[in-house]
Formats: sequence, C-alpha cells, structure tokens
Amino acid sequence: MDVIVSEVGPRDGLQSIDRTMPTAIKIEWITALAAAGLPEIEVGSFVSPRLLPQMADCAELVQAANAIPGLGVLALVPNLKGAERAFEAGALRITMPISASETHSRKNINRTTDEAIADVARVCALRDSLDGPYREIDAGVSTAFGCTMEGAVDEDRVIEIAVALAKAGADNIGLSDTTGYGNPAQVRRLFKRLIAEVGDKAGGAHFHNTRGQGLANVVAALEVGVTTFDSSQAGLGGCPYAPGATGNIVTEDLVFLLESMGLDTGVDIDKLLDARQIILKGLPGEPLYGNVPDAGLPKGFHYARAA
Repeated sequence: MDVIVSEVGPRDGLQSIDRTMPTAIKIEWITALAAAGLPEIEVGSFVSPRLLPQMADCAELVQAANAIPGLGVLALVPNLKGAERAFEAGALRITMPISASETHSRKNINRTTDEAIADVARVCALRDSLDGPYREIDAGVSTAFGCTMEGAVDEDRVIEIAVALAKAGADNIGLSDTTGYGNPAQVRRLFKRLIAEVGDKAGGAHFHNTRGQGLANVVAALEVGVTTFDSSQAGLGGCPYAPGATGNIVTEDLVFLLESMGLDTGVDIDKLLDARQIILKGLPGEPLYGNVPDAGLPKGFHYARAA
C-alpha cells in the first residue's frame, strides 16, 4: 500500500447531519467500508451527547469496529474527559483537534488554542499511565489554511502549534483545511515546513472541497511526501462550528485519483460504491456527492496493485 485513505464519514460526515443514523446501520456501513479495503476508519467522537446526539453511540461503534480484523479504528476526542471515555471503550487510537484560529477553537471545543495543547499533554500523560496496549494519539491542527471567522491564519503560528503538540507527546501531527480555504501552493509550503520541524511525527492531510480545491491539494501534498489522507464517503461532512465549511473530499474520487496515478490504496472502488447504498438506508434522501459514482470507472481501468 502506497497511500493510506483514512475514512472519516462515520464521524465527520454524520456529525454534520441533523438526523441520526441508527447504530446498527452505522455498524453495517463501517463493516462495508472495511470490506472495501479501507485500512482506517474514524468511527465517531466522544463528545457530549447533548451537543452532538449523532455521536452518542461512539463507545458501541469502537467496540464493534475493533472486532473487524486488521482495521485501524480511530475516534475523535475534544479533551481529557473524552479521552477517558475513549480509552474505557477500548479505543487504541484517538484524534484531537487543535485549532490555529482562536475564534474557531472557542466555538469548536470551548478552549483557547493553548488550553487545547495543554489538554493534549494531559491526555498523553494519561495514556502513558495506562497498562496494556499502546494508545496512539493523533493531533490535527484545524483551520491550518484559513478560517471562516478570522480569515487568513498565520503560517508561523500553525507550525508553532505543531511543534508544541509534538513536545506534548502526540504521536502524529497533521494539518486540516477545516474550512476549504487551502490552495496547492499553500499546501506544499506548510507541509514542507511541518515535515522539517517535527520529522517522523508529521501526519496526514484533511482537506475539504468547499471551493473545489480538494483533490488539487491532495496532489500538492503528495508531491512533498504526505501519504495519509482523510476523506468522507459521498462527500459527507463539514464542521458544525465553522460556517460554510461544507464538503469533505469524496473517498470514491480520492481513491480513483490515487489509483489512476499508480499509487496503491488497497481499496476496491466497486465495493466502495456499493457501500453508498447503506448511507441512504440509514439516512433516506440524504444528498450524496462524487464524480466517480456519477460517471463510473473508465473503460480499461486497472488498479495500481495489478500493474
């Protein structure tokens, strides 16, 4: 496998939809995504059910997904309390969002950016105190490429936050274009700086296609060595605390892009397309997006691994 496609639809996608998908159908969907060959799935978030009732069943989803052989199971946590719940549920890999925008940070997790970094350090200390298997902590710098509330975000501040997260004990530090502001030149520049500053702790990319730049930004990130990309089946998703931040990049289109470039993802696109029907089973009438689902695979298409 040359590139890891990390599916975030069950978390990032579903948290942005007012309706709640039944737990049994979520598990059916996660199982189908894993069967299609996706190596990682972010199954939900350990947030207050009062704020996001769509995520109230996260513990059950972690336990069900952990039973799928070979699947990397991720869950988002906003703070120490969320991490405690995640570890109790058996999560072995958690993601923590730390916004480069102070306004977004307060609206998203009710913390300043520096307070959020301190939370990561506390979660890492908790992790280190636990017996049993190692728990991996991924930190993502949100609004790294711009913010709908503040506009431009200082790139030096983004890198400063990333370095602080590495010192706090995070295993991987990625960059997130939470609001779809990023462009390829900016992506190349920031990821080159990230890799130079934190080395092998440099993590993946999380792009939104809000302004049509998502896949172009993927190519730009590939050019500087990024090998893990978040995406959401059918383009579901967006941040409920960032106005206008619609449109995660579509998993089906991302996999096709990578495979057509000769990069092995391990994903079967036909099985991936079949899994879309489970979304409609759980959320009838929900708009689904994607160019590959509409156009189909081109005649003579070959997977990179078969080349």
